[in-house]
Amino acid sequence: MQYRTLGHTDIKVSLIGLGTMTWGEQNTEQDAHEQIEYALSRGINLIDAAEMYPVPPKPETQGLTETYLGSWIKKSGRREEIILATKAAGPSRTPDRPSHIRGGRTRFTKEALTEAVHDSLRRLQTDHIDLYQLHWPERLSSFFGRLAFPWPEEPQDTVSIETTLRALEDLVREGKIRHIGLSNETPWGVSQFLKYADEAGLARVVSIQNPYSLLNRTYESGLSEFSYFEGIGLLAYSPLAMGVLTGKYEGGARPEGARLTLYERFQRYNKEQAQKATQAYLDLARKHGLTPTAMALAWVNSRPFVTSNLIGATTIAQLKENIDSLETELSDEIIEEINDIQRRYPNPAP
Repeated sequence: MQYRTLGHTDIKVSLIGLGTMTWGEQNTEQDAHEQIEYALSRGINLIDAAEMYPVPPKPETQGLTETYLGSWIKKSGRREEIILATKAAGPSRTPDRPSHIRGGRTRFTKEALTEAVHDSLRRLQTDHIDLYQLHWPERLSSFFGRLAFPWPEEPQDTVSIETTLRALEDLVREGKIRHIGLSNETPWGVSQFLKYADEAGLARVVSIQNPYSLLNRTYESGLSEFSYFEGIGLLAYSPLAMGVLTGKYEGGARPEGARLTLYERFQRYNKEQAQKATQAYLDLARKHGLTPTAMALAWVNSRPFVTSNLIGATTIAQLKENIDSLETELSDEIIEEINDIQRRYPNPAP
């Protein structure tokens, strides 16, 4: 396993991190525990969860992912072997955002974030969270596939970023969380968190968890500069584009039990340009004697702004293949061909 430093901290996290959003939906508690044990045996130390998980979000399953992780912590007694990350859900400003979490008390106020942290600590059966992330911005903005800022007609009723940051600072001082991170954030949002941290001496953001894959390289424009100049690394999620880049959906296939077979809500990869780009990447991998999975993950692993590549799996075999991507190195020729496909089909599934 390779390890990279988490922001301006003394924490080293595994280049491959374990994503957990299937636990409680596609995976049982026993499955979750087996995945953790296998991941640790391969050197993974970063495990990423969220109070909203599993996905798709439902009132009857909300919190199960953290609960399964917590039962493993209690049973194993191995809490200190993992870097534990989780996320606080933001407000429901659009129909596709869940409104059932904490009875809808998901604004980023001191009261709501304190409640969220305490609920997560209880489910996780621990006294602190290593990395606490805001799952999506408090404000209406460009994330979850929206490319343009929506320009609301009326002023937005939002909790200020400074207020949110001061609330997180209090939780750091109390020892409930060690470090803070953002998720599904924009360059403007990151800049504001940094501004208030620098001006008032508050906790500094150490990571950004955003989507990044061969089908979505939008992080490279704007946000990657924060990685370079400010030391804020990317925790890359959906590196396989929900399995599309493995090739299992090639030619319109819908394998039984697969994510895009089970859930109609995930439509971004069905667009014509995304399908054409996907086929080009599948063909490129095979041309060079690589599996599509290995090539797609090796690309993410190789990016200098990536702190950890968050992979998810529903089986141990998938988990093994994903971790094995560390053994794949991409030649300059393959990288140039990848960039050529990106030029032909730029970010077809943001």
